Amino acid sequence: EVMAIGRRFEEAFQKALRMVDETVNGFDPNLKEVKDDELQQPTDKRMFVLAAALKSGYSVDKLYELTKIDRWFLEKMKKIIDLTTQLEQMDSQIPNGTLHSAKQMGFSDKQIASYIKSTELAIRKQRQEAKILPFVKQIDTVAGEWPAGTNYLYMTYNASEHDVDFPG
Repeated sequence: EVMAIGRRFEEAFQKALRMVDETVNGFDPNLKEVKDDELQQPTDKRMFVLAAALKSGYSVDKLYELTKIDRWFLEKMKKIIDLTTQLEQMDSQIPNGTLHSAKQMGFSDKQIASYIKSTELAIRKQRQEAKILPFVKQIDTVAGEWPAGTNYLYMTYNASEHDVDFPG
């Protein structure tokens, strides 16, 4: 069981998958083989079979029939796999715009590096040089009814400013 926070489903979903298992980099289509019977059974590994199915060309409608997972979620997962496929076609170079899009969809530096055959350090260096940095956002735990007494913070690439001030 995990809790992951993001401003988009794709971002929170990939964060959650990384927190469940330290060997998982995100919604990775290369971890499992496609087997229809494994798509039908809700197990802890089904997400990775689903990722493989999307990469191999299964349609959202076909996956809905097999899994009964709402199409909204399947479309979001397909967006992750579409970007994964795009990254895998790059050869150690990634345009800054694509890097920023990947970060907004919850891809880690390590995950991006593995897809483009680079290193986590090289991705981080490029990201920092391009000023592709996360922002600290605050969750309003009391829905604006009164000032929140505690900070509930998370980091995201889906923002343009911090919600908190930093000293100095």
